[in-house]
Amino acid sequence: MTSLDIYVLATELNKFIRESRIIKIYQVNHKILLLKLRSSAGENLQLLVEAGKRGHLTSYEVEKPKRPPVFCMALRKYLENGVVREVSQYDFERILEIRVERGGQKYRLIIELFGEGNIILVDPDNKILHALTYRKMRDRNIVRNEEFNYPPRRGEDPRQISLEDLKRIREFGQIEVVKGLTRLLSIGGFYAEEILQRAGIDKNKYCSSLEAEELNAIFRGIKSLISQIEDGGYRPCVFVDESDSWVDVAPIPLEKYAGLRVIEFETFNRALDEYYARVAANIRVASLEESVKREIANLERILREQEKNLSELREELRVYQRLGDIIYGHLYELDSLISRVMSEKRSGREWDEIARMLLAEKEKSIMPSVYFVSINPDALTLKVSVDGETFDLNLMMSAQRNAAEYYSKAKRAKDKIEGLEKAIEQTKMRVSEVRAEVIKKAETAYKAPQLRRKREWYEKFRWFFSSEGFLVIGGRDASTNEALIKKYMEPHDIVLHADIAGSPFVLVKTMGKTPAEKTIDEAAQFTASYSRAWREQIRAIDVYWVRPEQVSKTPPSGQYLPRGSFMIYGSKNFIKNVPLEIAIGVRRENGDFRVVGGPVSAIAGQTNLYVKVVPGRETSGRLAKEIRDRLANMAYSEDREKILRIPLEEFQAFIPSGLGSIAEE
Repeated sequence: MTSLDIYVLATELNKFIRESRIIKIYQVNHKILLLKLRSSAGENLQLLVEAGKRGHLTSYEVEKPKRPPVFCMALRKYLENGVVREVSQYDFERILEIRVERGGQKYRLIIELFGEGNIILVDPDNKILHALTYRKMRDRNIVRNEEFNYPPRRGEDPRQISLEDLKRIREFGQIEVVKGLTRLLSIGGFYAEEILQRAGIDKNKYCSSLEAEELNAIFRGIKSLISQIEDGGYRPCVFVDESDSWVDVAPIPLEKYAGLRVIEFETFNRALDEYYARVAANIRVASLEESVKREIANLERILREQEKNLSELREELRVYQRLGDIIYGHLYELDSLISRVMSEKRSGREWDEIARMLLAEKEKSIMPSVYFVSINPDALTLKVSVDGETFDLNLMMSAQRNAAEYYSKAKRAKDKIEGLEKAIEQTKMRVSEVRAEVIKKAETAYKAPQLRRKREWYEKFRWFFSSEGFLVIGGRDASTNEALIKKYMEPHDIVLHADIAGSPFVLVKTMGKTPAEKTIDEAAQFTASYSRAWREQIRAIDVYWVRPEQVSKTPPSGQYLPRGSFMIYGSKNFIKNVPLEIAIGVRRENGDFRVVGGPVSAIAGQTNLYVKVVPGRETSGRLAKEIRDRLANMAYSEDREKILRIPLEEFQAFIPSGLGSIAEE
């Protein structure tokens, strides 16, 4: 991103996330951070920053590591639950700065978007608390507990440059004007080219040769570009070439891409989000193609080696089989030769003497069909030549046993050939499979990350829809109990509470309609299951319901009501012995799956992919994984992967506080 891009980005971010609260921080990889935010209006937002490259809000799901790195843990310690007070760009440089206040302390998260990039956390005294990368440099150090210094300024701020300032470009002499403009202004080569194209100046013209009118044209081009941004009339867009490839993204249409198709977006953040999602998809495709090429090349290398080994084994089989046949065809002569050699040795002759004697007899053709070649005294073998083949005989075995040994070697070679032929077929099949799968995999890899589902207002509470379609919501803790009654309770609602301390308040949102007894029973079971009774491993408890006018924050005289507690006046309508059990499942929505939970009768009417959960012995983390695995196994094979990709925390959100188990029935 250029300085101009960051200027627009910072302006938008300051508008979108100022006064939002940092809920969670994730470090996706070494360079990418994801900040989950909740705006002052209650909207959930995600800010993604990548050191040295980009920063923007994202609407896509981002895969998060299971274990946060040390840097991420440090950021969580200082920034989580903090409030974003301001987002700004430092001095029109490629530096994005997020000011966060937490516990009365003011911190700065500095994202450097130039070079290799860096992310630095600075404390209220301007000391470096933590950094993504620590380094010592000529002009400054990024070291813990040292004072933070910004990098030297790269050039003049184009928003404030005058014509007289611009004339200094001539001092660069015999260098191209595009390079001179980049040195003079803090804009980078990309927008330097755009300014020169708008001014009608050849970018390769020497700085020293610029005429007064050309300088005026460049100055007008700079002011035109800046005013287009500052006046709020920018039009964020992505540029697409004739092959439908996304070439670039910018906050305004550019002369440089006049011949390309333009896709406009309502905000620059959205344009960046869509562009980088597409870039990431392209990278995945390129990586997949490279991986497939390597896999096929490796398989083809294995195939060549297997075919070479097969050829060698077939030759071995032929030779061993022939040698066995030759020995059997000359058993008498070969047995006689072996016996004679061993007899001469036993009589005291040396091996060399025996060999000279046999060679002399060979020259006299005493053994016309069997020719002696040599003796190996170390291996106790006799080399002979018979019917055009030269081979060894073991002097410690008869000719028949020597033949049997060669036949045995032939059999082993044949067995190896059969195994190798199967392996070759499997390798060929794998090559075909990889080639067939590559297109399918490429299509999957090319898909942009999954869009993050926009959460409904009631999802900040515990919730479900009853069998009759009534929305039922309950508090998660004292804070949401308080908000539920004060902000969301309406005169025609029904209020439920379990007959135990530590129960959520629950509302049946009737919208003026009268729910049947089934909805009230389901809401009662919902109330009981998410009460302290679950943690206490109680299997059934009484629940009561009242009207909103019976609920008050005013305690009796001399008493105090803590946060999340209310007084109930008047008679209560009790539902006795309500069993503690819930169903957790997945429901298909818009081609994908959404986790749902609540009373079994309500969930059973929405999906057949659910399990029943009761108080038990498993922690919520282990139970969530078991639930997800069970549901995936229950689904059709083509849906299993989708269910397994659902984050475990979405299942955990429906598990009551305490230990639980899946009811086997």
